[in-house]
Amino acid sequence: MIHLGVSYIGFIFLLMLFIPNAFWMKNKPKDYDTYVKNENKILVCLERIGEVLVCCIALIFSDFNLRPLNIWSVWLGLAVLAMIGYEYNWVQYFKSEKNMTDFYSSFLGIPVAGASLPVAAFGFLGIYGCNIFMLIAVLILGIGHIGIHLGHRKEVYTLKKKNLPIRILRGILVLLLALVFFVIAVTIGAKNYHWIKDCVKSANGIEEEGYIELGGQEQYYVIRGEDVSNPVIIWIHGGPANPDTMETFYFSNYLKENYTVIAWNQRGCGRTYFKNKEKDPNNETADFGQIQEDLDELVDYARERFGQDKVILVGHSFGTMVGSKYAIDHPDKVTNYIGVGQMGALGSDAYAYQDALEKAISLGDDTTELEHAFERYQKDPTIENMLAVRSFADRYHEVPMTRDYLLDAYTSPYMGVDDIRWYLLQLNLREFVQLNQSLFDYINEKDVYDYGTEFQMPVVFISGSCDWVPPVDCTREYYNSIEAPNKRMELIEGWGHMVPLENPEEFANVLMDMIVK
Repeated sequence: MIHLGVSYIGFIFLLMLFIPNAFWMKNKPKDYDTYVKNENKILVCLERIGEVLVCCIALIFSDFNLRPLNIWSVWLGLAVLAMIGYEYNWVQYFKSEKNMTDFYSSFLGIPVAGASLPVAAFGFLGIYGCNIFMLIAVLILGIGHIGIHLGHRKEVYTLKKKNLPIRILRGILVLLLALVFFVIAVTIGAKNYHWIKDCVKSANGIEEEGYIELGGQEQYYVIRGEDVSNPVIIWIHGGPANPDTMETFYFSNYLKENYTVIAWNQRGCGRTYFKNKEKDPNNETADFGQIQEDLDELVDYARERFGQDKVILVGHSFGTMVGSKYAIDHPDKVTNYIGVGQMGALGSDAYAYQDALEKAISLGDDTTELEHAFERYQKDPTIENMLAVRSFADRYHEVPMTRDYLLDAYTSPYMGVDDIRWYLLQLNLREFVQLNQSLFDYINEKDVYDYGTEFQMPVVFISGSCDWVPPVDCTREYYNSIEAPNKRMELIEGWGHMVPLENPEEFANVLMDMIVK
C-alpha cells in the first residue's frame, strides 16, 4: 500500500471519465448555463479541489494496478462496474433529446448517476488500493460534485415527498452506507499511517511479503530490514497454528535497523492454509516433522539470499518447541536460539492448576469448579478441557501489565482478508483443533526434554514475569537443565505470555540486549 508509481488503471478510469465529458461540452442540455449561476460556491470549491486531487492521486500510486486475484479484487470489480454504468448513462443521454430532464433522469434507480457513479468508482478504487488519500479526495469530490447536481435536479424536477416509511428506510440506508465508508476509511487510514511512519525506507533495505515454496507448499512470509547485510532473525510463531505475522510488524520496527526479520505462516494455518487449501484441505501434511523440514528450507533460503552463514532463531510459545528442536539438530545453521515463553516439561498446566488451587484454598474460595475442570482434563486431555482449566486458574494468576493487541493486528499494514478468515475459523474451537489435530496431539505427548538439553550455540530465554503459559518456573527448570556455550534468562516484569505483541518496544529492546554478537 502507498507505493508511488504510474497507475495504468487510474489512467484508464480517467479516460473513461473525461472522454464522455469532452463530447458533452458540445452537447450540453438547453439552459444548463442558467442553472450553473445558482451553484453553491462552497460546493463548487469542494468539487474543484476534489477533481484535482482525484485525478492526481489516480495517476501517481501504483497500488491501483492489477494484482493477483483475491477477495480484495471485488472492490476493483465494483469500481469497473460503476464506470461501465457511468458510460452507459452517457449513452442514454446522447441518444436522448439532450434536455435537463434527460440529463438528470435516474439510471438503475440511482439519482444523478452521472455524478454519483464516477465518485463511487474512484471510491471503490481507493478501497482496492488501500489508499486513504484517494478516499479523502473522493469524499471531498462527492460532497461538492454530487451536492451540486442534486441541487440542479431539485430545480429541474418538482419532486414529491416520499411517504414517511420510505424516507425512514432511505435515511437508514444512507446512514449504514456512511458508517461502512467511515469504518473502511478509518481502517485504511490507520494501516496507511503505520505504513508511512514505519515502512523500510533505506535504499539497501527490504520490505517484502509474498509466498515461498517450502516442502511443496506456497507459504506466506514477510521480510523487513533497513540493510540486507544485517544478521537475519527468523520468527517462529506459536499456537499451534496461531500465526501472528501481521503483528510482528510492530516489534520488528525496533529491530529492523540492526536485523533483517523474517516471519512466516507455518504450514496448515493462516494465509498458508488458504493458499494450499485445494491441495491439502484437511491439513494432512501439517505435522511437527514437516514443519521442521519447512523451517530448514526457509533457513537455507535466508542464508543464501542474504549471504549469511547462520541465522538467529526466535520462537514464541509452541514456536519454542519448533525452534529448540531445530537449533539442537542444526547447530551449523544457527548463531543464537531465543525462546520467548519457552515451553518446558509436559504437565505445565497441572503445575499452574496446583498453584491456583493452593491460592484459592488460602483465600477460602470455593474450588469445586476448578477441581472438576482439572478432573475432566485428566480424563480427557483435549485442548477444550485444557482451556477450561486455564480459565479457572487464571483468576489466581493476575497479570498486572496487559494490553489488547487485536487493534494492532487489525490496523497492521500486513493484515489481510485471509488473516481475518483464519481468526474467524479459530472461533470454532472444535473445527480448529480437528484441522490441526496432529500438532495438538504432538504437544500432548512430547516436550522439549525429548530433543536433548545440549545446545551448541548461545541460548536466551525471555518471558513475561507473570507468564503461566507455560509457567515461568517450568521455563526456569528447563533453563537450568540445558547446556550451552552461553545462556541467559530475562523476565520482563509485570507482563504475561503475549509480551512480544502487547509490549513490542520493550520486548525488542530486551531481545537486542540479549543476543550474543
